Amino acid sequence: MKRFHHLQNVATLAYDRDKCVGCGLCVAVCPHRVFVLKKDKADIQDREACMECGACALNCPTEAVAVTPGVGCASYIIQTWLPKSTTPQCC
Repeated sequence: MKRFHHLQNVATLAYDRDKCVGCGLCVAVCPHRVFVLKKDKADIQDREACMECGACALNCPTEAVAVTPGVGCASYIIQTWLPKSTTPQCC
């Protein structure tokens, strides 16, 4: 798969390297490989690939990563490309 990129400079991804303990959870859970481990700390290798799913922030034990899920390109695709479920009619 080619590297997938969203719009430039719009991701809400924020990272505080000083808070990072190098556990690697962000690297493990990121579906687009935004993070890598460098010198015992996480590092953002491809910010523009962030789909703002929030997995990194939810799994970071020190809150070194923050992102606002549900506002980016992935949310747009889910809301517009996938068919909306219909409520079954009863009685």
